[in-house]
Amino acid sequence: MMAVTCPALYQINTRVWLTRIGRRLGRTATLDDVDDAALDRITDLGFDWVWLLGVWQTGEFGRRVSRENPQWQQEYRAVLPDLSPEDICGSGFAITRYRVHAALGGPSALARLRERMRRRGLALMLDFVPNHTAVDHHWVEEDPDFYVHGTDADLARAPENWVQVDTGAGPSIIAHGRDPYFPGWPDTLQLDFANADLREAQCRELVSVAGQCDGVRCDMAMLVLPEVFRKTWGRAASSFWPEAIARVRRNHPGFTFMAEVYWDLEWSLQQEGFDYTYDKRLYDRLRERNAPGVRDHLVADLDFQNKLARFLENHDEPRAAAAFPLATHRAAAVVTYLSPGLRFFHQGQLEGRKIRIPMHLGRGPDEARDPALAAFYDRLLAVLKRPLFRNGAWRRIDPRPAGENDRTYEGFIACVWEGGDGARVLCVVNYSHAAGQCRLPLALADLRRKAVRLVDLMSDVRYVRSGDELAAAGLFVDMPPWGYHVFEMATD
Repeated sequence: MMAVTCPALYQINTRVWLTRIGRRLGRTATLDDVDDAALDRITDLGFDWVWLLGVWQTGEFGRRVSRENPQWQQEYRAVLPDLSPEDICGSGFAITRYRVHAALGGPSALARLRERMRRRGLALMLDFVPNHTAVDHHWVEEDPDFYVHGTDADLARAPENWVQVDTGAGPSIIAHGRDPYFPGWPDTLQLDFANADLREAQCRELVSVAGQCDGVRCDMAMLVLPEVFRKTWGRAASSFWPEAIARVRRNHPGFTFMAEVYWDLEWSLQQEGFDYTYDKRLYDRLRERNAPGVRDHLVADLDFQNKLARFLENHDEPRAAAAFPLATHRAAAVVTYLSPGLRFFHQGQLEGRKIRIPMHLGRGPDEARDPALAAFYDRLLAVLKRPLFRNGAWRRIDPRPAGENDRTYEGFIACVWEGGDGARVLCVVNYSHAAGQCRLPLALADLRRKAVRLVDLMSDVRYVRSGDELAAAGLFVDMPPWGYHVFEMATD
C-alpha cells in the first residue's frame, strides 16, 4: 500500500451497521455479511482507512447500566421513539475483553473481513481504551490491584465516582473511569497507571489488538499521561505511551496510532509517538464561526499539522448537518478537508444525517438522505482523490484587504496545494455571514506574462486572469457569505 501524506478515514458504528444489514437480510448479521459492494463503495470514494467502532466483547453489567440509567433513556428515546430493550446493547467502550464480540461473528469473521479490505487497499482501525475497563472485566476477579481503590469516605463523598464491587480479594471500593472534569462513567472501572504491572498488562493487550488490525484509535488517550493521571487521582504514574507504542511496532512495524485528545495536549501525544491526534481546536473554531481563529490555527508548523485528524463530526460530536446550516457546513468542510492531515469522515455524514446515535444503542433511526449535501460530498471526495491533495505540498495564504478600510478580508481562509507534476490548486473560503472581498497574494513568479485559467473543481466556474496581476497584487476575490472556490490553476 503506497504511503499517503494526507489519508482519508471512514468511521463506521459497527453494531448499527450490522443491524441495518440484518434488517435487509431478515436475520442477525455478522461481519461476514458485509458484502463486497459495500467495501467497493468505500474504496471508490477514496478512503484509505476504515475505523470499525465498537467491535470488542462487552458484558451484561454494562448492558444493564445502559438500560437502567434514566437520563440515558431520555436520550435513547429522542433518537428511537420506538425504542425496545433489545436496541440497548451497552457502551462499546465498557470492554470486557479485546476479542471481537461473539454477536458480530467473533475473531474469525473480523479476520476474513480484514483480508477482503486489504485486497482493496483498505486499512483497518479498531478501538483501544487505555483508561478503564468494564465493571465485569476478568481483571476485577483476577488482578484487582490493577484498579484505583478508594475508601468508604470516597464513596460517601462522591457516589457518582466510586462503586463497591466484589473482587478476587473480596469486596472493594473502586473508582469509575472518568476524566477530571466530569462524573465517572458508571459502566466502567478506573485502571491504576501508577501500577507497573497494570502498565505491562495493558502493553500486552495493545500488542494483541495490533495483531488484529492495522491501527488503533486510542480513546481519551491523554487521561493516562502522567501529569493528567496525577491531577485526576493524586498518584504518580510513569509514562505509558512511548513504551507501549515501541512494543507494538517491534511486533508490527508500520502500525498506526490515532489519539482522541483534548486540552491542547495534541503535541504532547505526537511527541509520545502518535501518528495522528484529534484536531478539536479547528472543529471548535469552525463551530464558533471564527475565521481569524481558524487562520491562526493553520499557522502551526507542518510537522504538527500533518499529524492532525481533521473532522466535522464523529460519534461524540453532534452531526455536522445538525450543527451547521447548509451553506456553513459546506464552507466548513472545504476548510477542514483541504487542510493538511488525516481527513476523518463519519458514517452518515456524507448523506447529511442529523441524528447522533448514542454508543449504547445497536440500532439507529431511519433518516432521509439530504440530496444537496450528498452531491456536495460526492464532489468533494472526488477532488480529494487527486494525488495533489494526498501527497502534495500545502501552503497557507494570508488574505489582504481589497480596498482601503475594507475589513471583510478578515473572514477569508485560503491556501495553495502544489503537486510534483506542476499541478496547482488554490482554495479560498469566505467563512463569514457577510459578503466580502480580499486580495490573495500568491507570490508565484512563474505566472508572470501568462494568462492563468482558474477552473473551480467544486462548481465548474471558470475565469481567466492576468498572471502579472496574480503574481504582484494578488488575486482579487469577491464572494458571498460562506462562499468557496477550489481553483485548479493552469497557464497557456
